[in-house]
Amino acid sequence: MAAPDLDWSPEGTPVSRRFGDPYFSRGGGLDEARHVFLAGNDLPARFRDGFRIAELGFGTGLNLLATLAAWRGAGMAGLLHYTAFELDPLPAADMARALAAFPGLAQDAQALVAALAGGTGPHDLPGGLRLAIITGDARETLPRWNGMVDAWFLDGFAPARNPELWGEALLAGVAARMAPGATLATYTAAGHVRRALAAAGLTVARAPGFGRKRHMTRAWQDQGLATGRSAATGA
Repeated sequence: MAAPDLDWSPEGTPVSRRFGDPYFSRGGGLDEARHVFLAGNDLPARFRDGFRIAELGFGTGLNLLATLAAWRGAGMAGLLHYTAFELDPLPAADMARALAAFPGLAQDAQALVAALAGGTGPHDLPGGLRLAIITGDARETLPRWNGMVDAWFLDGFAPARNPELWGEALLAGVAARMAPGATLATYTAAGHVRRALAAAGLTVARAPGFGRKRHMTRAWQDQGLATGRSAATGA
């Protein structure tokens, strides 16, 4: 599988030439991860031993590192399961270069890069996180996956630039793998994404977005978050 073709911003953010989109916000990738994916899924409050997260679009691994820091900061014991679906994994050198922008995560970033240099896993990272990366087109790999999820992170490139990762069939598959009480969060508030999630049987709501994004999207099983519960406010 060929490595992604990248440009690099002056701040050190990788930008996909294929999709014309950065791998994380130039306005603060770590803060975005905390706002959208952690707060958007009511984490770390919902963490428990055996909690299961899945992500569409692993990218640089920044969301995983933010999650691991939150897990450790909450004093959690046991195991956190993290499964990521990624079409084009970044080479270790590019991942390390991107994550160098976040010195507070340096130790975990080094452990992640070293682990992935040996393959897609599963890998047990220091702090109690077990990572598996499933490579290939998620439209093909997700239907073959038998796992269930307590929280989804939908972080593919923008729907307008990468529509394949936001189609109705794939989002229905995402919803079908949500355990009772599971939640979902994504940075996009595109109408067709929200409609597809609703059509898959989820309760869907807009929430304040990060940075210059006015809105983001949260969704949940009816057994999970109650309508009207506070939206993501950042970390």
